[in-house]
Amino acid sequence: MDSPQSSENWGSSGIIPANHPRRESLLIREKLVEALRENILTEHGLIAHGRGECFDYLIGETTTPFAKRSIEISASLLLLAKKPVISVNGNMAALVPEELVKLANEIPAKLEVNLFYRNEKRLKSIKEKLQRAGATEVLGVEDEQVTIPELFSERRRVSKEGIFSSDVVLLALEDGDRTEALVKMGKKVISIDLNPLSRTSIFSTVTIVDNVTRAIPLLLSKVKEMKTWDRESLVNLSKNFNNRENIAIALSYISERITALSADFKGKGKSI
Repeated sequence: MDSPQSSENWGSSGIIPANHPRRESLLIREKLVEALRENILTEHGLIAHGRGECFDYLIGETTTPFAKRSIEISASLLLLAKKPVISVNGNMAALVPEELVKLANEIPAKLEVNLFYRNEKRLKSIKEKLQRAGATEVLGVEDEQVTIPELFSERRRVSKEGIFSSDVVLLALEDGDRTEALVKMGKKVISIDLNPLSRTSIFSTVTIVDNVTRAIPLLLSKVKEMKTWDRESLVNLSKNFNNRENIAIALSYISERITALSADFKGKGKSI
């Protein structure tokens, strides 16, 4: 039996070969399965990831030009914000904890745990995950909680010093009811969501249609780059941004890509 190579990784079902065509996707899945065992993720989070992965196929598993523009707009909003907050759920904590902490420090912004499937053990597990990644302050667990008006899920419970007092909130992975409620409160919401048709995407101030594993590192890089910009330049960048048009571009991109792929497949291959 061959021994594992340094370029290979152990997964729950054995070794993931270094040359496996779906290697990155499988490694991400392994992180999520591990997070499930650590009580960071719920089974529902696995379903949410699978749904997002489907849309990632449709955009070609790459960060598109329109997503890069959304990332740049998002960086400007976060840098202009007086009280920016990064809302963290189980999937984000499982996939990009170190990057989230670095992003929060760079802006700077507060980190807050907020969950739909909420229990004290999960809250503490995610907080500890972020602390191991370098976070010195994590809200939403033991600090004072208040409720978001007109929201009835467990996500209504937020930190008084965090999301409730924020002016800009960055969140990810389908969170439509809370997104709508936060916008009604007068907050700007930046979402990272691979599904351009989700309520999260539609109600957000800015939607980044991309995989969180690509978008957060790119957003961190863009924030570092734009920190030297003057306020007027940051304001002008997002002045004419329209998120509905952004969603339309994403849908057109997916439609055109599917049409091109369909044409490419026609007349190829062998009959049975």
